[in-house]
Amino acid sequence: MELIKLIDGLEIIDVRGSLEKDITRVVYDSRRAVPGSLFVCIDGFKTDGHKYVQSALDNGATALLVQKDVVLPEEVTVVKVKDTRYALAHVSAAFFGHPSEHFNLIGITGTKGKTTTTYMVKSILEQAKRTVGLIGTVANIIGIEKIPAQRTTPESYDLQELFDKMKDKGADSVVMEVSSQGLKLHRVASQKFNIAVFTNFSQDHIGENEHPDMEDYLKSKIMLFSMAERGLVNIDCDYSKRVLSESKCPCMTFGINNKADIMAQDIVTHPDRVEFKVTTPWFSCHMEVSVPGKFSVYNALAAIGVGGMMGISPGQIRDGLKEIHIPGRAEVVPTPGKPYTVMIDYAHTPDSLLNILSTVKSFVPNRLISVFGCGGDRDRSKRPEMGKISGEIADFTIITSDNPRTEEPASIIMDIEEGIKQTNGKYTVIEDRTMAIRYAMEHAGEGDIIVLSGKGHETYQIFKDKTIHYDEREIVKEILDDME
Repeated sequence: MELIKLIDGLEIIDVRGSLEKDITRVVYDSRRAVPGSLFVCIDGFKTDGHKYVQSALDNGATALLVQKDVVLPEEVTVVKVKDTRYALAHVSAAFFGHPSEHFNLIGITGTKGKTTTTYMVKSILEQAKRTVGLIGTVANIIGIEKIPAQRTTPESYDLQELFDKMKDKGADSVVMEVSSQGLKLHRVASQKFNIAVFTNFSQDHIGENEHPDMEDYLKSKIMLFSMAERGLVNIDCDYSKRVLSESKCPCMTFGINNKADIMAQDIVTHPDRVEFKVTTPWFSCHMEVSVPGKFSVYNALAAIGVGGMMGISPGQIRDGLKEIHIPGRAEVVPTPGKPYTVMIDYAHTPDSLLNILSTVKSFVPNRLISVFGCGGDRDRSKRPEMGKISGEIADFTIITSDNPRTEEPASIIMDIEEGIKQTNGKYTVIEDRTMAIRYAMEHAGEGDIIVLSGKGHETYQIFKDKTIHYDEREIVKEILDDME
C-alpha cells in the first residue's frame, strides 16, 4: 500500500521525501524491517526507537514515522507526527484494510473480571453459533487455534494482524480485554467498538512504568467509552457515575445492589457454582454459572448484557454460562486420593484476593489455607493490605514469592507482613514458592482448601536476572508424585 494512503487522516507535522512509496510492511522493531518497510519510531519506557533508525534502514526500511527530528539521507522518506504510538495504530489499521469493520468488536475493561467476562461472552456467542475470536490475558483464540498472549492488549500492529487473521477465518464477533495501558498507549486507537464494558475499578497498576496515580488509571479506562457505539457499566462500582458522565456513547447498567437495567436477585452460592434470577430489558429468567462467588455474578451480568444487546436468546445465554471454564480463575487442580482441595486463582490485588478468599471461606468444610505473594516493581501500598485480608479471612497463610522482578523477594514479603501482623491470623513465611506449596499440601487435612493466589493462568515466574517456566498445575502434580 502506498505511504500516502497509510497516513491519510493523520495530523502531520512535517514530511520529507516522497509519499508515493509502496510500503511492504509496517514495523516498530528495527530487527523486523524488510525491504520497503515503514519503520515507526516508538519512544518507549525502556528504549527509544529513534536510536535504531540506522538499523532499520540497513534492513531495508525506506520510510520512517518519527516524533523527533532525525538526520538521514535524502532518499529516505520521513513523516513527523506528534505521537508515533497513535500513528502506529492508525497506519497499522490502514495497512490491514481495517479488518475489525468486518465483525462485531466487544471491548471489556476494568481492574478485575476482564478475563472471566470475555470467556463468558465467548461461550454465549458460540452457543448462538457465532464464529468468535478472543484476545486477552490468557491467550488469543481464533476458533480452536490458541496463540499465547504476550500482554493483555497487544501492540497496535500485532492487534491489527490478529484482527486480520480473525477476519480471514470468518469471525463475525471478537471479544477482547482492553487494558488501561492498552488505552493509554493507543494500542486500540483508530478502533470502533460495538460494545464497551466497564466491570469495576480498584487499586492496581500504579507504578513508574504504569500509571502515576489512580486518576490517570481511571481516565485511561474511560477512554474506551469514547471509541464505542454503546456501553455497559457496573452501577455498583463507586466510580460508575464518573464513567457514565464522561462516556461519549449511550450506556446501559448492570448490578446487584443498585437499580440497574440488568439486575441479579435471589443469589445462591454453592461450592462449585452460583445461581440467581436475572431481570433485563429483554427477558427475566433463572441463571446458573459454573464459577462460584458473588464476583462471578457481576461478570455474568456483564456477559448477559452483551448477549442481550446483540440479540442473543435467553436460552443461549443460559447455556453459555452454565458450563464454563476459565483458566486460572477459581480453578480446581486434581489431587486424586487426597482429602483436601487445591485451587488456583489469579487474584493479585486486594479486591480480588478478598473476593476469592471470602468465597472459599463461605463453603470450606474445614480450614482455608492461603498461599500468596505480591509482584515486584508494582504498587507497594497494596502489599500490607493483601496481608491483612489474608490474615483476617484465612485460617492459615503462607506468604511467599510471586514475580519479584528486580526487587528482593524478602523485601516484598516484609511489606506483606506489615499487614498480616495487624491481625490475629496464623501465618508463616516460605520465600520459595514451590516449597510454600509443598508445605501447604503436606500440612493440609481432610476438608481443607488450599488457595494458591497470584499466578493463575501464568506459566512463568519473573526474577531479577531470569524468567523461568512455572506452571502451578505442574508443580502440584510433581509434589503429589513425590508424596506417594
